[in-house]
Amino acid sequence: MSTLKGVSDNPSDLVVVGRISGVFGVRGWVKVYSYTHPLENILAYNPWQVSLGEEWKTTFLLGGRPHGKGIVAQLEGFSNPESARVLLGADIAVHRDQLPSPRSGQYYWRDLVGLAVETLDGAALGTVDHLLETGANDVLVVMGERERLIPYIDQVVVDVDLHEKRMRVDWDPEF
Repeated sequence: MSTLKGVSDNPSDLVVVGRISGVFGVRGWVKVYSYTHPLENILAYNPWQVSLGEEWKTTFLLGGRPHGKGIVAQLEGFSNPESARVLLGADIAVHRDQLPSPRSGQYYWRDLVGLAVETLDGAALGTVDHLLETGANDVLVVMGERERLIPYIDQVVVDVDLHEKRMRVDWDPEF
């Protein structure tokens, strides 16, 4: 029988750090797609919040390790493949206070989503909807009168002000 410890008390402070992508082995281990860098950093967080439908449930990590190009993990209450199948596709999150504070000039993606984006001349471009990881650099997806893809690099992103919920970019509004 599988169990999760209960509903997360404050889902608004959760940061998604991965997703359960498969079942592994005969003892209920799961394959994890980690969004952390390096990938195995996801194993440093315990407990995890796991999304099941509309709810986040607390579960404890009993073990984990790199496996191939990914991560495998054992979660409390899941001891066979049948019980672990309920977790397939579930997001994995941790409470914000479990994460290290970013250094000066660094931001978690979650902090950038929703910021108003404007050019150095004050032209409004829209708000950050989400970010994409392209390999070369991250890309801001800015939604305004149209969608814009803006590279998240020092030459373009000039200023981020989380208190004012604003980002200034060196970007041609016509592009």
